[in-house]
Amino acid sequence: MKLRILAYSLFFALSPLGAVAQQGMVYTTDGTRSYSLTPMALMGEKSDNTRSAILLKPTETFQTIDGFGFAITYSSSYNLLKMSQEDRTQLLKKTFSPTEGYGVSYVRISIGCNDFSSTEYSLCDEKGPQDDLLQHFRLYTDETDYVIPVLKEILAINPDLKIIAAPWTSPRWMKVNSLSDLTAHNSWTDGHLSPSYYKTYADYFVKFIEAMRAEGINIYAVSPQNEPLNPGNCASLYMPWNEEAGFVKRMATAFKQAGLSTKIYLFDHNYNYDGKESELHYPAKIYKLYEDAEFEGKELVVGAAYHNYGGNSDELNVIHDMYPDKELIFTEASIGTWNNGRNLDSSLADCMVNIGLHTMNKHCRGAIVWNFMLDMQRGPNLDGGCQTCYGAIDIHNDYKTYTLNSHYYVICHLSAVVRPGAIRIATEGWWYEGVTYTAFRNPDGSLAVILYNSNNKQLKVNIADGENRYNQIVLPPRAAVSVLMNTDQTSKLQTLRQPTSADDTHYYTLNGVRTAKPSAPGIYICQGRKEVRK
Repeated sequence: MKLRILAYSLFFALSPLGAVAQQGMVYTTDGTRSYSLTPMALMGEKSDNTRSAILLKPTETFQTIDGFGFAITYSSSYNLLKMSQEDRTQLLKKTFSPTEGYGVSYVRISIGCNDFSSTEYSLCDEKGPQDDLLQHFRLYTDETDYVIPVLKEILAINPDLKIIAAPWTSPRWMKVNSLSDLTAHNSWTDGHLSPSYYKTYADYFVKFIEAMRAEGINIYAVSPQNEPLNPGNCASLYMPWNEEAGFVKRMATAFKQAGLSTKIYLFDHNYNYDGKESELHYPAKIYKLYEDAEFEGKELVVGAAYHNYGGNSDELNVIHDMYPDKELIFTEASIGTWNNGRNLDSSLADCMVNIGLHTMNKHCRGAIVWNFMLDMQRGPNLDGGCQTCYGAIDIHNDYKTYTLNSHYYVICHLSAVVRPGAIRIATEGWWYEGVTYTAFRNPDGSLAVILYNSNNKQLKVNIADGENRYNQIVLPPRAAVSVLMNTDQTSKLQTLRQPTSADDTHYYTLNGVRTAKPSAPGIYICQGRKEVRK
């Protein structure tokens, strides 16, 4: 397999790509890392042959796509900022640049602390006087010294980046034990938001959005509470549907009065509502409550967000069928020791199908995974949070060498061929047991198909674009394949094959791990285009 990659790489390196009928790009990754987002040119052929073909139907459309991305936490930012400026810029360009990289276009951040922060904190830990309860509001050092500098570097690479934000907890002085027991709940964990502070907490969100805007960072969307049905996180706030309904009405009004267009996504938790019968179809209960109500900012409550730590993604279809005019997004998933997250073969299969493909085929406008980067000790992180999570990228102790995990491949496979503003389209025709796929029409008219082959054998499929042009695509065993059709990507193909350093021997990968110049026996791949056997 590795010799085949070398042959492909040499062929494309030597071929005059500008002179052939290039019709797009194909990216391939398999569980053995023989392919690692390996780019190849796609050459379109005219034919009436639709045998074993996926027929794309560009005029039969579903949801619009906002993008795909990662969470930029304090921990991710801490690790990124430990890298050299040159190495960090190269990695961020490869990941986020629409022209020089994969074009990742969405990130998630927290409002205040999360379980990958330096400490527990809110943005207003001290209650102000009655006439200015948020007098002591400020961005903490996690934001000012870590997250914001990293976001600015990413925005310089991709100015169209979308950012969604969510709190893990309100300030503690806003908490009570329950709505029937309004005794103060002075703890980072659990507690309910006191109704007497609904307006104040809504203003807290406004202050956060305005503070980030003052830093040149636009907050595209928020959710009222991360994991509202999880009281046990290291920082958390318990918010059943009826309580979120009461708060979100105040939040939407506060946004409207402040002139904000920031979207509001309800819920932000698991498909199974943590097994609580009273919370079943949580966002739909809020939609129904306000179906005939009118209040300022109601139009800002656009949809709901989901995680996959419990239940089945079929719930996305259920909510869509109940309220088809409301948006859906997927905002969090993790890999870790519990699901063998560093085993790319098993993790790529699970994540590619369940995060990358099922969410899209079940009406989500975007998919975001958890930490962009963690260190080899799965940190830094907080006690009480996830001690067993891996990053999409694991950075080694030299802060130069890193390993790409399944979450990185999933998000980049989607981002590389599906542009923000794309529309999911219908398909018909070829189907094979163990193959999952989805398709899109991009704003420029190009077509994208993302597939995962879970079989232990290679398959071939023709993809027909509706204009009697088909492309035969090879699906290696247990591999993800992203296809971009009807677009000349010659310049991007050449860019992706370039080494990320002027020193062509500096960045190699051995078994998917970035390393320095080969010094030990093994098969090394340099930027997917050169092999060195020692």
